[in-house]
Amino acid sequence: MSCSQLIYMKKLFFYILFLSILSSCVTSKQMTYFQGEPISKSDIYKLNNEPYRLQVNDILYIDIKASNPEIVSMFKSGGETSSGNLYFSGYTVDRHGNIRIPYIGDLNVLGYTENEVRKKIESELTKFFKNPELIFVTAKLGGIQFIVTGEVGSPGTINLSQNQVSIIDAIANAGEITPLGNRSDVTIIRNSLDGVKKYKLDLTNIDVFNSENFYVQPNDIIYVSPLKQKSWGTGTTGLQTFSTIVTILSFVVSSVLLVKNL
Repeated sequence: MSCSQLIYMKKLFFYILFLSILSSCVTSKQMTYFQGEPISKSDIYKLNNEPYRLQVNDILYIDIKASNPEIVSMFKSGGETSSGNLYFSGYTVDRHGNIRIPYIGDLNVLGYTENEVRKKIESELTKFFKNPELIFVTAKLGGIQFIVTGEVGSPGTINLSQNQVSIIDAIANAGEITPLGNRSDVTIIRNSLDGVKKYKLDLTNIDVFNSENFYVQPNDIIYVSPLKQKSWGTGTTGLQTFSTIVTILSFVVSSVLLVKNL
């Protein structure tokens, strides 16, 4: 190999190395949340604050208070009502859309809001109380349960005792998105009354706060897809990428030289 060929190969080597590093390491732009300036959208605000409508497998916390505690106790499901064991003491919406309350029996709540369920229970209780205006009923969703999977620190099922859970809450409680997670490609899979639907969110854009899917719904599945750098296996930082590419190219050069000397 002539001197000019050797110089050409060296230049080509460093040129390929430079381009590979630029294209394969994770940039700060890919890892930065909420880029851009916020734009107010009142219609989205109203949409995000629409009350949630109950679905199959939701768990309700129901509490009844009245002047006669003995009569009230008949309608209790029994046990404590802390978030840890609400599965056993709460009221689960069955596959027919019903909850079962002692002495009242099956009560259909599918598609109802919490407030509508409360009024429905109060109406049923008028059959048992002489002064129904003294009855105080609380009906609340027993936390919001969802699944986060993909490129997050702690994937799994999460239940938060909150009235609303944003996509930011969900990701934060799943251990954050990993350096190789695609923040611009977060998918929500939602089983609604109209069937299974998929929604895409870009967490690198400030406009995500105006998304109609900014708030998570019970039983949502949140999937964070990986960046293409993960499949390449080149690393997240420039140094990691440099080390990987140097190792690969060194192996290739050594192999070529070995073959030539055989």
